[in-house]
Amino acid sequence: MNSLLFLLPLFLLVAFPSPQPVHGNAEFRALMDLKSSLDPEDKLLESWTTDGDPCSGSFLGVACNEHHKVANISLAGRALSGRLSPAVAELKCLSGLYLNHNHLSGEIPREISNLNELVDLYLNVNNLSGSIPPEIGNLTSLQVLQLGYNQLVENIPEQMGSLKQLNALALENNSLTGQIPLSLGNLEMLRRLNLSFNNFSGVIPATLASIEHLEFLDIQNNSLTGTVPSALRRLREGFQGANNPGLCGAGFSTLRACKNNEFYVSQIGNSNNVSIYNNPPENFPKPANSQLHCNQSHCSKSRRLSHTIIEASVITITITIIFIGAGFFIFVRYRRQRQRVRNTSDSSEGQLSPNQPKEFYRRSPSPLVNLEFYYNGWDSLADGQNASGLYNEYLNYFRFNVDEVESATQYFSEANLLGKSKFLAVYKGVLRDGSLVAIRSISVTCCKTEEAELVKGLSILTSLRHENIVKMRGFCCSRSRGECFLIYDFATRGKLSQYLDMEDKAISLKKEEQATHMLEWSMRVSIIRGIAKGIEYLHSNEASKPTIVHQNISVEKVLLDHQFNPLIMDAGLPKLLADDVVFSALKVSAAMGYLAPEYITTGRFTEKSDIYAFGVIILQVLSGKTTIGGSIRMAVESFRFEDFVDTNLKGIYSKSEAAILSKLAILCTNELPDQRPTMVELIQELSMFPAHSS
Repeated sequence: MNSLLFLLPLFLLVAFPSPQPVHGNAEFRALMDLKSSLDPEDKLLESWTTDGDPCSGSFLGVACNEHHKVANISLAGRALSGRLSPAVAELKCLSGLYLNHNHLSGEIPREISNLNELVDLYLNVNNLSGSIPPEIGNLTSLQVLQLGYNQLVENIPEQMGSLKQLNALALENNSLTGQIPLSLGNLEMLRRLNLSFNNFSGVIPATLASIEHLEFLDIQNNSLTGTVPSALRRLREGFQGANNPGLCGAGFSTLRACKNNEFYVSQIGNSNNVSIYNNPPENFPKPANSQLHCNQSHCSKSRRLSHTIIEASVITITITIIFIGAGFFIFVRYRRQRQRVRNTSDSSEGQLSPNQPKEFYRRSPSPLVNLEFYYNGWDSLADGQNASGLYNEYLNYFRFNVDEVESATQYFSEANLLGKSKFLAVYKGVLRDGSLVAIRSISVTCCKTEEAELVKGLSILTSLRHENIVKMRGFCCSRSRGECFLIYDFATRGKLSQYLDMEDKAISLKKEEQATHMLEWSMRVSIIRGIAKGIEYLHSNEASKPTIVHQNISVEKVLLDHQFNPLIMDAGLPKLLADDVVFSALKVSAAMGYLAPEYITTGRFTEKSDIYAFGVIILQVLSGKTTIGGSIRMAVESFRFEDFVDTNLKGIYSKSEAAILSKLAILCTNELPDQRPTMVELIQELSMFPAHSS
């Protein structure tokens, strides 16, 4: 019996060895190589030290699984300026790689195809060049592939059609050329496909229309030709095809109708393509043989014991003790490492499906991550630890945690993605009390770096209280996640811009939908008055808030609630954003005509620049058009109502009120800022209107 007790510790060490540290092995060497390539100046990944343990939580953005293998690397928005090293292929158990919103250059390494466990690959918003490696088709576990906003060239490889698990593919804003491969029609699980702002030519493959789960297809701003497959009409607003001069189709709001000969030629083109290329090439590259697969003892799915001969004389009670001890050990490790991994999305603007079944929401691929991974940096700000006194109490009142944000958005499901820009993304969410919210995700690199300035800005945003300003519920900031989340009340009627340009949208909307999207005259007057009140509130200097210049007011920044009450969003937000993000938004504002002339010479925003943009909005609401050309302005100045008032009103409007609104629009858009009225004066003019316009 004594000999058996002597053998027990030895048996425990052999049968249940402690996980080997990453330090010193192939994964550690790969991480060090990755560090030197991603951060060549060694300024941003200083925590990746040669004497550290990547699985201890000390390595920024690195998360391991329960078997001490690197499972996720999350370095989004870290200002990394290097390259992606082929050494990443040595991280055999990597399931999530998030390097989006950085400044990485060079080509995508072909060796990345050896990551057989990879589920999420986010390389979007970088400066990557070269072509998409065909070997990427070997990533058979991949569910999300984000390569948008880079400098990629050449064709989409046919091999991408073998990514059978893929549900989101985003390649927008590159320089890709050639035809859209028919092999993409083999992606049976695909829900979102974004190919916009490239140089694709040829016809749209009919195979895309046969993808059962497809919800969103964006092909705008290419050189595509022919007829859009009629089956894609089921996507409704989920189909975006504008700015393809050679493209036509019936029942699409952004396309012109086809002529008879065009329809015939394009159908022949589709037919030929299907017959020749419908099946993917038989010589697809086979997955490269890897020395260390994740079903072997070195990786996360390993459950085998070491091949050690166990003496048959070990009695039953000894084995029982061993298994009890091992079970307790595994349970403790699981409890210490249990945490969800981020699952953000930079997909392009799409439509929400509010009744999406829960089984369609995809969770993170690797749920076991050290707790420390999420709770440093800005998380201390979110917890109010860097504030004191009233600020501490104030921040705690408006603070949300990561779990609440994940739960509200169904783990950032792409089905809940309302829209995105290069720097921001917006999700629909449901809080635990059942209320609807809009959650805005902002990359860390898009925010002001001064924490004190950020705290001050957040306190102002949460203090804004007006019937015509979107209410901010709270925030959640996390530097380790590389994101800050702003939680707002949800506006059920959407953006004001959705109710303009109705002539172009009439084809895609049913009659009953057209009726709900048609703004009657009284609604338009009420919306203009409400926007004015909201701006006047921002410009006022009250004890609870300073004077706020919006800087980017537009019909895209005005939401409508269930009673068509206008709500201005993004008030005060530019103060929290970095200069390059603000300048990027200004390019769009200038293109749409909202930017006041004096900004070009002064480079400054004032209350009068907001008033100029408000004048443009008046013209848009009166005419029902988002683009205000010179002919409309001339008609307004001449008070020729029949030439600029929205024809969808069928003449049912008040000419006296139209005259007053036209006059105000002219005054607001005066080139000289001193000649523009104040918001107080505008409110006085608008208050003369009756409560219910005729």
